[in-house]
Amino acid sequence: MTIRQAISSLVANEDLNFLLTNRLPRHAVTRFMGWYSRIDSPLLTRLSIAVWRLFTELDLSEAAESRYRSLHACFTRALKPGMRPIDPDPAVICSPSDAIVGACGPVHGTEVIQAKGFPYQVADLLGSEELAERYRDGSYVTLRLTSAMYHRFHAPDDCVVDRVTYISGDTWNVNPVALKRVERLFCKNERAVIEARLSADDTPLLLVPVAAILVASIRLHWLDVLLHLRYRGPNVIPCAARFRRGEEMGWFEHGSTIIVFAPKGHALCEGIAEGIRIRMGQGLLRRGG
Repeated sequence: MTIRQAISSLVANEDLNFLLTNRLPRHAVTRFMGWYSRIDSPLLTRLSIAVWRLFTELDLSEAAESRYRSLHACFTRALKPGMRPIDPDPAVICSPSDAIVGACGPVHGTEVIQAKGFPYQVADLLGSEELAERYRDGSYVTLRLTSAMYHRFHAPDDCVVDRVTYISGDTWNVNPVALKRVERLFCKNERAVIEARLSADDTPLLLVPVAAILVASIRLHWLDVLLHLRYRGPNVIPCAARFRRGEEMGWFEHGSTIIVFAPKGHALCEGIAEGIRIRMGQGLLRRGG
């Protein structure tokens, strides 16, 4: 058995996986990772990437650069031009990121599913009953970004971002093992609620990036601050940022989750289902559903 096979076997053990990724001092480990990832050392970076590849299928062949001076530069890497074509159908809302699709489908009233048997209230995630009501009986998709994936996220359509609400919280792992064991996990973790309107007709759209253990920060390009565990406010940030369909909005520094909400009248695009892999720019939700 190779070292990688042995590690994969250990990671597949759910009890051990949960213990190793959640019973550590999560905030301290996350802050350490934020510091470590920014160390400017090509040699240390190469060694770190080699270790990283023992744990995951890291593919850098699509990246715009082949060498990195820090892990942060690798985590937040850009892609070569043309690697993520954008669905041109105007009735489609695109995926903002590469991801594995998690729980998805219709919003039942104002309740959605985290994992089988684990529902949560949209208001608990958003911190607002009023905002949750806008998405009553709408649709949602949970997008999980693994550590090896492309970490930048993009505008799912032409839109205007009116407000960002930063909600400080914990840093539980957001992998399937934790989602089956920690109730209301997304409602406990650090997150940003991005309120947008589609430029064509002012239809509301929500993107909720949720941080996790090892995710040192969430970068939103239209804000002049990093949203992270040491951020102390303001929590509600009014803005008026315009984006074209597919334009880059920000990045995670390791890997985590984005939950997308659309109001009533939208449905999942054909083929979107829990467990599939999707790329940024592919159709995610369709108007008139």
